[in-house]
Amino acid sequence: MRRDASDAVLEEPGRSRGLKDVLLRRHLLNLIVRKEIQIRYRGSIFGWLWSYVKPLVQFLVFYVALGVFLALNKSIDFYAIYILAGITIVTFFNEAFSNGTRSLVDNAALIKKIYLPREMFPVSSMLVALINTVPQIVVVIAIALIFGWAPTVVQIAALLLGLLIVALLATGLGMLFGAINVTFRDAQSFVEIIVMCAVWASPVMYHWQMVASQVPDWLFTIYRLNPLTPAVELFHYGIWFPLNPKGAEPLPGMWGFAGWALLISVLILALGQAVFRRLEGRFAQDL
Repeated sequence: MRRDASDAVLEEPGRSRGLKDVLLRRHLLNLIVRKEIQIRYRGSIFGWLWSYVKPLVQFLVFYVALGVFLALNKSIDFYAIYILAGITIVTFFNEAFSNGTRSLVDNAALIKKIYLPREMFPVSSMLVALINTVPQIVVVIAIALIFGWAPTVVQIAALLLGLLIVALLATGLGMLFGAINVTFRDAQSFVEIIVMCAVWASPVMYHWQMVASQVPDWLFTIYRLNPLTPAVELFHYGIWFPLNPKGAEPLPGMWGFAGWALLISVLILALGQAVFRRLEGRFAQDL
């Protein structure tokens, strides 16, 4: 039966359905991600090899400078693996958040020429950061295997949950600050401060017990509600804990606070999407 033209559902040109459009245009998203990856390694002789060399060099620096010279191995067993596991997940957050904030400005020429779901750019920034994080995870796991890493299914699940929390959080914040950054470039400088503080606002360079012993209980609860704190501890639980370090204890209420972190990340994603859709009508004009 032939459909009458009057029965067709008309849509306003350029009208966005938010993240749903990104999912419906996965091929375009794939092209943008591939372009960003190719740009990153353009003109490089060793290419992807650098993604494995950098975390390996980091491990050697942490092991010698911090573990041996500063004797931090005496306070935290396998300190170099502990710090590298935490830095890996925080680096994923920092790269996805920072690049997501700049993504609209960096792609101004494309945004002004054609219409496509603008959420595509912060989402692609998160995916590129995730792809760049995979070699770091591979390196830290390979090093942990040398020291006897033997995780359980629950500990592997903890790693995946930590990645999910950070992916949602970074995407939401990238859309929120990316939309604001189009009009007010001060947002980018503010993000740089957040990124600088992120590594210290979660138990990466130190153990959570040091915080618990120095702050009141209510402040320690707020500290654990920071989504990065349970995300980092999930990575410690998945990579560092299987090594059976002496005196290691999970973050109190880790799974409960991981649930809160996931909920907070989803809410921030929803907020980022709402602000993004509110402001995207001015993107082409302000860019």
